[in-house]
This record gives sequence, structure tokens and C-alpha cells, in this order.
Amino acid sequence: MTTSPHRFALVLFSGGQDSTTCLAHALTRFERVETVGFDYGQRHRVELAQRSIVLRALRARFPAWRERLGEDHVLDASVMGQVSECALTRDMAFQIEADGLPNTFVPGRNLLFLTLAAALAYRRGLSVIVAGVCETDFSGYPDCRDDTMKAMQLALSLGMNRRFLIDTPLMWIDKAATWQLAHTLGQQGDAEGGGQALIELIVEHTHTCYEGARGQRQAWGHGCGRCPACQLRAAGWARWQHPR
Repeated sequence: MTTSPHRFALVLFSGGQDSTTCLAHALTRFERVETVGFDYGQRHRVELAQRSIVLRALRARFPAWRERLGEDHVLDASVMGQVSECALTRDMAFQIEADGLPNTFVPGRNLLFLTLAAALAYRRGLSVIVAGVCETDFSGYPDCRDDTMKAMQLALSLGMNRRFLIDTPLMWIDKAATWQLAHTLGQQGDAEGGGQALIELIVEHTHTCYEGARGQRQAWGHGCGRCPACQLRAAGWARWQHPR
């Protein structure tokens, strides 16, 4: 557990693999951890339902984390769906746009999420905001970059006159390393089955598929197996299972 002044954290928790790994990371480091999700009119709305399932499973299977895991919050960010014209908020095929970005990019999404999270953290007395953004295995989203996170940390701290820390434990690792990190973190949760218990929870209960497909159970979890999120997750699983 951290010995820094930052003892209480808020995790941006979508119910997916990355945010669940980040939640486990926070539960090993901070005394009290709360979670926040966002309803922004996303096409893969099943992730909102999976959030509560993942949280219940974490409380049930990981005794060392049960008391640290505090309130969950879901915020209405539907304005993002109103202003965005992309494959995550509209029924359209996934493709690369003329500017080189995939049309799964929701402009301003992480900037809005971090601002709302900071406002919530301010009220709840939480000084760390944990986000599962990553520069290594990502789709080129500019709001996932380390420079963006540093800029947001400064802006939020100045604008709210409170020192926030944006913690990004996945920033420099790929999906294979994210699976390994989950396994390592799971060993610290005092669960029967150790690290494998967290892997099994992520595979069975989290949701990352952009199509919102449940019921199509792959070795790495539920999903269509075709969308960019599934392909990234599957490739990471394969590299973790069979490292070169």
C-alpha cells in the first residue's frame, strides 16, 4: 500500500479488461478505492451491466480487497453521444478515417471523463484518478497519450485548486503484459487460486468488445472476435500464453 499523501483513489471503471486490471492495481496500493463509470450512449452498452457483476465478483473472491473497495458511481455523459459521430456511438462499420485515426475514436471522451471524475473525486475526498489509458497497445487515440494525461493532471489540479494525481499503470505496457500484470496483482488479493483467480474473473465477467457481443466465449473472454478491441485482446492473450 502507498505511503504517499495520496491514499484514496477513484478508478475510471468501464467493466473491461484494462479498467479491471487498473482497479486491482489501485486496490493493492490505496486505502480506499471508489469506481466511476460513464453512460455516454455507447454502442456496447453491455459493459455498463458487466460493471456491477465484476465488482460483486471482486468482493466475493478477493478478501484482501473487499474492505477497501468503496462506492461505485455511474455518471450521465450522454452529451458525448450527442456530439460524436463515430463507430462507438453510431451503428457504422469500423474503419480508418482520412486523418489516420480509427472511427472508434470519440473526440474529447477521455478529457470529459477525467474532468467529471475529478469533480466527483473533489467531492468525495479522493486525490488519485486511475485510468487505463495506454500508448503501447492502443488505436492511436490522442487522448490516451502520456502527454495528454500530464496536461490534464496539471489543468485539473490548477482549476480545482487541489493536487490530483492521474495514475496510468498500463501506459507503457502491451496487452500481453496487461494479462501478466493482472495475474501478478491477483496474487495479492488473498483469493483462492491466487493470480489465476483474477485472470478467470477477467475472462468470464469483463467486457471489451465494441460490438457488445456476449455469449461468444473465446479463450480470452466474451466478444465477437472481429472488432478492433477483440483483436487486440486476443493477440495479447496469445502472446501471453505463448511467449517467444
